[in-house]
Amino acid sequence: MQPGETVAIVGPSGGGKSTLCQLIPRFYDVSSGSIRIDGVDVRQVKQRSIHQNIGIVQQDVFLFADTIFENIRYGKPDATEEEVYEAARKAEIYDDILAMPDGFDTYVGERGALLSGGQKQRVSIARIFLKNPPILILDEATSALDSVTEAKIQRAFDNLSKGRTTLIIAHRLSTIRSASRIVSIADGVIQEEGTHAELLKQGGLYADLYKTQSNLAC
Repeated sequence: MQPGETVAIVGPSGGGKSTLCQLIPRFYDVSSGSIRIDGVDVRQVKQRSIHQNIGIVQQDVFLFADTIFENIRYGKPDATEEEVYEAARKAEIYDDILAMPDGFDTYVGERGALLSGGQKQRVSIARIFLKNPPILILDEATSALDSVTEAKIQRAFDNLSKGRTTLIIAHRLSTIRSASRIVSIADGVIQEEGTHAELLKQGGLYADLYKTQSNLAC
């Protein structure tokens, strides 16, 4: 990947997409081959340093039992109130929060149980805006969202990835057509790569997945 490039990873369930998310930040290490950032094997870099420079938005968003404000500020513990508010605006969650009776002081419950899936996702995105890392890993949620919420999350993702090196683990192919490059993976092996238009023209795995999702959406 080149600095500032957005690369989307697609493929069938169990093909190795989410495993890649775990390998880059060294949640566990590769048993063969290597993962490199700027040409450096990540196993030669301390995990703390890697985690400081990577922002991850996962499918299973982790929020702790505190207020929305503190959950967002977790991305930058010394952030000012205005910085937290601005991160919420960029993540398309600010208006939702103000509509809640307790606003930013709203208690989210254990693992964010009192928020909807879309709200949890956007709180997590706000947290990453605040952290402001140079590298992003976005693992799209597989759960169904209403069209308005999905549009808000997509705008937040688009804003978040501007100027950053971004890896998207894509489950809804309609959201990654503008990616710099799309890589299709199956059984842990890269099958093909190219732009949206190039892969559709090839008529391979990506084209099959895209056609299937398009038919389901009709």
